[in-house]
Amino acid sequence: MSMQALEKEDKRIYILAKEKPAKAVVSLGIPLIAGMFVMVLYNLVDTYFIGRTHNDYQLAAVNLAYPVMMVTIAISNMIGTGASSLIARSLGAGDNPKACYTLTSAFLLTVINSVIVTAAGLLFLPHIVTALGADSDTFEYTKQYVFIVLSGSIFTMGSYTFGQLLRSEGSVKYSIAGMIAGTIVNIVFDPLFIFILNMQIKGAAIATILGNAVSMAVSLWFYIGGKTLLKPDIKYILPTKEILKEIFWVGVPASLETLLTSAAYVVNNNLAVSYGALTVAAMGIAQKIMSLGNYIYQGFASGTQPIMGYNYGAKNYKRMISVLWAGLAVCGGTELFVMAVYGIGAPYLIGIFTQTAEVIEIGSRVLRTIMLILPFVSAVSMSRMSFQAMGKPQYAFVITLVRQMILYIPLLLLLNNVFGFGGMIWAQPVTEFIMMAVSVILLYGTIKKEEKTFSRA
Repeated sequence: MSMQALEKEDKRIYILAKEKPAKAVVSLGIPLIAGMFVMVLYNLVDTYFIGRTHNDYQLAAVNLAYPVMMVTIAISNMIGTGASSLIARSLGAGDNPKACYTLTSAFLLTVINSVIVTAAGLLFLPHIVTALGADSDTFEYTKQYVFIVLSGSIFTMGSYTFGQLLRSEGSVKYSIAGMIAGTIVNIVFDPLFIFILNMQIKGAAIATILGNAVSMAVSLWFYIGGKTLLKPDIKYILPTKEILKEIFWVGVPASLETLLTSAAYVVNNNLAVSYGALTVAAMGIAQKIMSLGNYIYQGFASGTQPIMGYNYGAKNYKRMISVLWAGLAVCGGTELFVMAVYGIGAPYLIGIFTQTAEVIEIGSRVLRTIMLILPFVSAVSMSRMSFQAMGKPQYAFVITLVRQMILYIPLLLLLNNVFGFGGMIWAQPVTEFIMMAVSVILLYGTIKKEEKTFSRA
């Protein structure tokens, strides 16, 4: 089928190719944000119900175990982001067979990676739990949670990757349907396993994995049922060297971004442990609430990626720049509102998850500090996602490397050493302020250079 026919028949292509920039960003971004809000309920629901056990060590354990989930998502992101970028660019260039080939390859790679993650993780489980910062009070709880999360890696990775693949062709509503279904399952099974079956933290982990399993199954149903623009094909089951190279060229830097974030999270938790388990629990609650704000900029950035990728493939650089500025404006304004809500309501939000006064006090302080990243980090995320959409992951990786390894982790250690806990929680706002200027300037200059090069060709 020709690209012109696709544009006439499928409004998903129209949004990518012709819709007004601000409306296109909102059209793809808002459903993603709604879906991500649903997704974050996985962790918030676990935190809420475990908080009802009045065991702050279990609350701390869930926070300590979170980097394992982040690593699982990072590996999923390697395939999901790499394949999604290639699919969007292939559609923009009118190469539908290559898009289908990439989709099928991503399915196979997801299965292979999940088997490796589960086997390696379970083999080194005690060492992983120790590295996460668990002490004698939290070790067993953390181990129980991590064991179940690793055992269900196929469902977590499948849910995350297949959702990205659906979004790459503009099928945002389908990806969200999977998220919603999975979250409903998690909400229903959490109290059943934690309280009625008295499984405590193990019950929370099982409910999370079951939710991801349902989410993955729903995404697969859309593909199998022929409701998607693209569908996997058995004749493409063995990926070519070219497609593997293009997937990993974009996907590996994207994966490293999440892995470095996870590493920073582990460093953060290990520093927090020295201030006591209640501090770890408080930071975990604040960070999970903060993730609602994070998902706003991530949602808009992820919604922008297929638009940028499609128009990069079509050499429409003017539209790319318009979409970028529209995304920055919409995202920045929304985050300022969220920041105001967090500033005013911090104690009430923390109090939803615990009745311990000290945890509420520390968590409120953390939330009111880290919320200051929101006006800045949206620009960083939008720039990084745009580079991935353009098939230029080296720039996205530079942003990530400078952000996490050169700025954030050294600042985390330095400010903690000089100012204590207060300095530690200020490391992230300082980092994001610096990175905002660097990221936007780098992206705008790259797009203008591409535009000039194409106009001379």
